[in-house]
Amino acid sequence: MRPHRVKLVSSLLSLAFLGACSAPGHPVQRPRHTRAVLHPAVLRPVVVGRTAWHADEQSVRKGLVYDHSVKAVFVHHTDNPNDYDCKKDVPAMLLALEQQHIALGWDDLGYNFVVDRCGDIYEGRSGSAVRDVRGAHTEGFNTDTIGIAALGNFGAGRKVPRAMLRAIASIAAWKLDPSVDPLGKVRLVSTNDGSRYPKGTAATLNVISGHRDVYETTCPGQALYDALPWIRETAAAMRQKATWAG
Repeated sequence: MRPHRVKLVSSLLSLAFLGACSAPGHPVQRPRHTRAVLHPAVLRPVVVGRTAWHADEQSVRKGLVYDHSVKAVFVHHTDNPNDYDCKKDVPAMLLALEQQHIALGWDDLGYNFVVDRCGDIYEGRSGSAVRDVRGAHTEGFNTDTIGIAALGNFGAGRKVPRAMLRAIASIAAWKLDPSVDPLGKVRLVSTNDGSRYPKGTAATLNVISGHRDVYETTCPGQALYDALPWIRETAAAMRQKATWAG
């Protein structure tokens, strides 16, 4: 074979090799970069609506105030007797509570949600199950927070039913902004001199706090206050289960 033909064959083989290496039939698989995303809709618990407890809608002052997000939860108790029947007594108890709060000038039931000893969750303030509605539950710290009330009295020595604690945790896990850690801290600014913090004062609080943390009161009772660490941990665990690659 002549030298120039050898060079030609060699060049053609090189081109064929390069063509095979750059053929588009099998693209290189690169690892995908995924990030964990919280899915709040998965966390939504069953919430009993206001019609079920016969809310006095005619007496509610119109014009709800909405917040941008929920940065903190304040836990309360209502100071009712604990021996109520969850099915028979609770609706009347909630209606009486709403009427009392309206008489105090709070426009509607102050708490966003109320939980009974059986673990049932009730929508308190109108619209709370749908939007981030500003309540009247924690003087000086209603903005960007929600109030959850445990129906009953949970002072020292009282037993707080586990179903009630889990229900409180489930509301917190669902309603807190996705960027907020239930186990973390939050900085809130007081809007009212009636709280423990003068108006304009910044307070660093647990994301899930008791009413007494910002107001001169024993609420939510020592037994329920002592259970707040369990509520925080349970809410965080619920969120972890609802977090996966988006």
